[in-house]
Amino acid sequence: MQIRTGDTFDPVVALLDHHVTAARAQTAPGSAHALDLAGLRSSDVAFWTGWDDEALVATGALKALSAGHGEVKSMHTLQTARRRGYGGQMLRHIITEARARGLKRLSLETGSWDYFKPAHALYQAHGFVLCGPFEGYAEDPNSLFLTLDLTGG
Repeated sequence: MQIRTGDTFDPVVALLDHHVTAARAQTAPGSAHALDLAGLRSSDVAFWTGWDDEALVATGALKALSAGHGEVKSMHTLQTARRRGYGGQMLRHIITEARARGLKRLSLETGSWDYFKPAHALYQAHGFVLCGPFEGYAEDPNSLFLTLDLTGG
């Protein structure tokens, strides 16, 4: 997979719309925190797309929360491209970028429902551990919060 600095144009918009729609459909009202297009275009967000030849297969973003803390956002793999390692490649790219930017911690929020179990497994396989709410999130039984300490090897 080739990872490129993202832009919010078709077919990216269509995949992002699907991501937000699916996340909201699988999450209780008020508990979905996926970024919309305006959020992805914010100056504190770096956004990437993953391509298999000329086919868009994945997205991912890094939101700066503070000088030492970032958040993984908009992680999504095209349904027909899942289980091929694209999500892991995108997550490793985000982790590498976070370290290169001098971040000490990388966190994320995802849904707690069964629909999100593959995401939980992906994040935990890359060293993320459960944590409490961070940076404006509130305790929510529909959310799972994870964090990764970037100061180690």
